[in-house]
Amino acid sequence: MMMEQDIKRMIENDEWMMNVLKAAQTLNLPDWWICAGFVFSKIWDTLHGFNERTPLSDVDVIYYDPLILEEEREKIYEEKLYTIMPDIPWSVKNEARMHLKNKIPPYTSSEDAISKFPETATALGVKLDNKRELVLTAPWGFEDVVEFNVKPTPHFLETQERMEFYKTRVTLKRWESVWNKVKVLHT
Repeated sequence: MMMEQDIKRMIENDEWMMNVLKAAQTLNLPDWWICAGFVFSKIWDTLHGFNERTPLSDVDVIYYDPLILEEEREKIYEEKLYTIMPDIPWSVKNEARMHLKNKIPPYTSSEDAISKFPETATALGVKLDNKRELVLTAPWGFEDVVEFNVKPTPHFLETQERMEFYKTRVTLKRWESVWNKVKVLHT
């Protein structure tokens, strides 16, 4: 089974991914990560033997700054990233304010927010530390993503409303039509 070191090596050997990470690092955001599709699509593309990257609808850069909650700040960061890499569909979000949108108690960190993503297989993040070394986070581990299991996180299993959101989301994402080994589970 693919392990964390294998995933790190896979990303380190991908020049495009490393350039995206270096661009995000230039913002010096507190508690920043690039998460979700940026990470899991690389894993699934590799394990499916794809020669070309599956296009991403966005590159999710998240950070945690409880002192500056204005959404306009996120747009400023996106513009800075567009000047560095204009062809990337950047999306920057401060997780310190996202609880307002999601109508839940405040997150305590970016990793706390990642742990509350809808699916365990998408609850992944990667960043560069101060030495420009890769750091991965996977609050629910790597097993589901490398075994192609899409299932709800414990946070989404807590309420029927969240589970309805999860079911709608995985139906709309249609991941199994892109990666035929993907199995969507509802428990």
